[in-house]
Amino acid sequence: MEWNFSPNVHQNPSCSQRLKDKVAIITGGARGIGAATAKLFSDHGAHVVIADILDQQGIGLANSIGGKYIHCDVSKEHDVVSAVQLALNWKGKLDIIFNNAGIGGPGGSITNLKMEQLTTLLSVNLNGIVHGIKHAARTMIEGKIRGSIICSSSSAAILGGLASHAYTMSKEAIIGLAKSTACELGVHGIRVNCVSPHGVPTELLVDAYKKCLGREDLSPEEVKKIVGERGSLIKGRGGSVEDVAEAVLYLASDESGFITGHNLVIDGGYTSAISHMSAIYQG
Repeated sequence: MEWNFSPNVHQNPSCSQRLKDKVAIITGGARGIGAATAKLFSDHGAHVVIADILDQQGIGLANSIGGKYIHCDVSKEHDVVSAVQLALNWKGKLDIIFNNAGIGGPGGSITNLKMEQLTTLLSVNLNGIVHGIKHAARTMIEGKIRGSIICSSSSAAILGGLASHAYTMSKEAIIGLAKSTACELGVHGIRVNCVSPHGVPTELLVDAYKKCLGREDLSPEEVKKIVGERGSLIKGRGGSVEDVAEAVLYLASDESGFITGHNLVIDGGYTSAISHMSAIYQG
């Protein structure tokens, strides 16, 4: 399987390696945002453990970047422990974890929400983050590593109406968890931050657009174009997995050493302002 990523200045070998010899775990790292981040981390000198349930894709990507792959269902705490242990057995330390794994979960009216479906979503989207922070922090504290923990939230946590009730709840809870754990772990020099992407045409979002628009033939590029026209203050500019990977790289690197408890929103300004009345700025 080939892995194609958009040209990026940081993929130039002459660029400085911002994560040289750091050891990172990326959950949900086999495709989409996780895969783009794994590739970028590797380009910057990191040793990457890809933790996912998509074995074929994960193994292929790990082999292509000189990393390691482990089957990991983040809803199962022992799977996350195994991923952390793999990093320790391989390189003797853990510097970074990107808690990226997540699922879409049930949609529809709150009046029809099935609680067992909500429980399943929370076991991945929220409990999985807890497992990642818990065991990465333990390892970093024991190893006296001033590490970086990064969690995937969403623009849905910032602005209502962008996703299902269950998904929105899980993603907003992640931001609160990151802030509270940043308070505790800062004394050890461990930083905890979030990224909140918006409108990035991952498989999850494309599937949602297909269902919403009733178009099974909808492509990721078409979704990106729609977002660029309707969901971004930067007219015609939609988001990409590489945009998110760059943000995660920054939070993982020492360049963000004085940033913790922060949620970096990657949304083209969409959740910050509306442009429906932009005519008032003319003349």
